[in-house]
Amino acid sequence: MKRLEKEREIFEYLMKDLLRHEEVLKMKEYIQHGDLSTYDHAVNVAWTSFRFSRRVGLKVDERSLLRGALLHDFYLYDWHVRDENRKRFHGFYHPKTALRNARAHFSVNKIEEDIILKHMWPLTPMLPRYRESYVVLLADKYCSVKDTLGFENRERHTEYSASRMKPEEERRQQE
Repeated sequence: MKRLEKEREIFEYLMKDLLRHEEVLKMKEYIQHGDLSTYDHAVNVAWTSFRFSRRVGLKVDERSLLRGALLHDFYLYDWHVRDENRKRFHGFYHPKTALRNARAHFSVNKIEEDIILKHMWPLTPMLPRYRESYVVLLADKYCSVKDTLGFENRERHTEYSASRMKPEEERRQQE
């Protein structure tokens, strides 16, 4: 249990600036799969990527892995609603929109860009370049299937949940 708690602390430390950022929080307004918000999906992908890379002992840039994972679906629209201004095939085009939004609000490095732009491979034609990109690609597919199947108790299937992220003030009051 200590290992899991330490991983949660590291995860929260590396992600705290993004998880509470005003633009990232807008992802809570949009449904990704089933009844799960895009924000919760992205946090689950980040957590799954982080845990997987640690479990198998992959040497990765954890900060870039987590930032890229959180921003991989940073497109900020409801993909379920057709829009004349948006292309019909969301799966093919949203990585470019997510990358454009990420660049507009954050300083994004090459690994993070690669993660965001190529997480939909093979729908997007370019192969990922970095180890971190492959980890997020796999974690995204895993989480998407899990989300789409609508597991009743996601907490049982995901050891980390965005709902566990609480502002420090709220956390101190509960202690």
